Amino acid sequence: MEAKGLKILVHASAFFAPFLVPFVVYLVSSDLQVKRMSVQALLFQLVMGVLITISIIMSFLLIGIPFLIGFGLMTVIIPIIAIVKAINDEPYNYPIVGRWF
Repeated sequence: MEAKGLKILVHASAFFAPFLVPFVVYLVSSDLQVKRMSVQALLFQLVMGVLITISIIMSFLLIGIPFLIGFGLMTVIIPIIAIVKAINDEPYNYPIVGRWF
């Protein structure tokens, strides 16, 4: 049960502390799956932050606006899907960074 709660916390942290909570959970947890999920969540938030920043810069040329909308939606929807999968005890890999770690 502890691992399930930590996985849910790591996924939900995208809405209130997307970098701090996965990092702390990685340091504190001894479960390998929880560590893997926390690294994936942290990498996903970092990659999405970079992509959103690039989209903001490119939106001055009007090219980045669709990408900004898409990446913004991904930043909200993907953690919700991950929370539902964690509640159902199903394995989940984040898109973009799921297979890196």
